[in-house]
Amino acid sequence: MLMTSQKTCYINGKSKTAPQMLAVQLLQFLNDLCTPELPPVFVCIGSDRVTGDSLGPLIGTSLSHTPAFPFPVYGTLHRPIHALNLESSVEAIKKRHPGSPMVAIDASLGTRRHQNYITISAGSLCPGAGVDKELMEVGDISITGIINLSGQFAQMSLQSTRLSTVMAMASCISQGILIACTDERKGKQIPHT
Repeated sequence: MLMTSQKTCYINGKSKTAPQMLAVQLLQFLNDLCTPELPPVFVCIGSDRVTGDSLGPLIGTSLSHTPAFPFPVYGTLHRPIHALNLESSVEAIKKRHPGSPMVAIDASLGTRRHQNYITISAGSLCPGAGVDKELMEVGDISITGIINLSGQFAQMSLQSTRLSTVMAMASCISQGILIACTDERKGKQIPHT
């Protein structure tokens, strides 16, 4: 199931076709932003110290361990990008890949109706917003996995999120990204160097 709210697409992460739906949306955004000279960079945000916040590093690790994945990936379980190093990491990435569009990936909290949904949108995301942290916005394209409920006890929600929930969401998002970035069946592979 795909729902669109203004520029944000919501994809039911439990749907069997979720990776394909994510791939279609991501491919559209990437084709709009990328050129052979400016391929995308994937920035996976989160901490492996909090179960609910480990979505980004799990995806980053999965992508970086896939030999066929053609683009730079930052933010893994071994080298996470989180609140304490976000600004310096993003500055370093911009220096290393000047002008390249960034795809920012992070866990998020949401309503009961949207729990287990994946969102994708053109534009940046605000890491830490679900737990009232004010951090810099990141990304030209953003992907989030809504892993638990927002509200008064948001930090507790992140800490008590089941690992199986996060792993399933990370697998789904990773598959969608891999389909979009390595799918040559339709001759629509995005440009890379």
